[in-house]
Amino acid sequence: MIIGILGGGQLGRMLALAGIPLGMRFRFLDPGPDCPSRHLGEFIQAQYDDEHALDRFVKGVDVVTYEFENVPAKAARWLTDHLPVFPPEGALATAQDRLAEKSLFTQLGIATPPHRPVDTLDDLLAAADALGIPCILKTRRMGYDGKGQFVIRSDDDVLKAWNTIGRGRGDRADLILEAFIPFQRELSMIGVRARDGATAFYPPIENVHANGILARSTAPAPHCDANTRQALEHAVGAIMQRLDYVGVLTVEFFDLGNGQILANEMAPRVHNSGHWTIEGADCSQFENHLRAVAGLPLGSTTARGQSIMLNIIGAQPDTTRLLSLPGTHLHMYGKSPRPGRKLGHITVCDNPKTAESAAALLHNC
Repeated sequence: MIIGILGGGQLGRMLALAGIPLGMRFRFLDPGPDCPSRHLGEFIQAQYDDEHALDRFVKGVDVVTYEFENVPAKAARWLTDHLPVFPPEGALATAQDRLAEKSLFTQLGIATPPHRPVDTLDDLLAAADALGIPCILKTRRMGYDGKGQFVIRSDDDVLKAWNTIGRGRGDRADLILEAFIPFQRELSMIGVRARDGATAFYPPIENVHANGILARSTAPAPHCDANTRQALEHAVGAIMQRLDYVGVLTVEFFDLGNGQILANEMAPRVHNSGHWTIEGADCSQFENHLRAVAGLPLGSTTARGQSIMLNIIGAQPDTTRLLSLPGTHLHMYGKSPRPGRKLGHITVCDNPKTAESAAALLHNC
């Protein structure tokens, strides 16, 4: 089977590394000439909406998936007319728009932070008055890793926020204002749904961010009771069923304590917070995504113990010192260093002391 993957980043790389042992082959489409996946299958360098390139991309491919959810809608529609595409176009369109995804959550009875659409400065003033300050102004599309966001902490910040990410966006700014939620921690829940509707869930994951970028994930999340896990699984399962979803879906939640959770956003793809599953689960999120889109039975999502995943961000680490730590699993993505860029990750299973030593090395690099 040949799997076509839109996007050649590290997620595509790890998908291929999971699929090659299953006898799968891969073809990637990515605009970047030096993307991390380029050596793991046939590589087509082109823009995502280049129809001539898309025509080459789909020839001989059995199914298409993506590791990059901001694929242009036109390209997604074109591909869907030619061969199976999973997750489906509707899931892609919903996840690309923060307002659309929160509207979906609300329709399904999934609690989400209070929010208002913002297209003009007057909209922003009214929304800030309604939601209260502090609050967060975000772009509805294309924001990730803390980009396209402005935290409004005082009345003076309202105009600053508008001038930073609202002004100059035309007649409709396409922004969303969200209430600031004083959550205790962030949790993510990863589910996978097969073509026949079978579903499975990984255990909840506790995430810690630094400067808007995921820095650390712990799975299973500590102190997560059965009722909370059931609520998270129910929410993700409802979203997958509504969207007729196929593949891995990740939803990020705010844990307010006392059993209260709010859905923040979803990602229709394999997710950074699930990288621990490569060593820490019976079947990784990457293999399970491929199984789902290829029509194969899902693998076990059982955790083998507690895993801690640390992102390597911005600077090249001392790999010799990292690998000298017992039980350290290092994954480098073949990317050149630059501030804020994810260069790789480390997973440590059932050894918190080693994880803290690795974290200290990363902090000092």
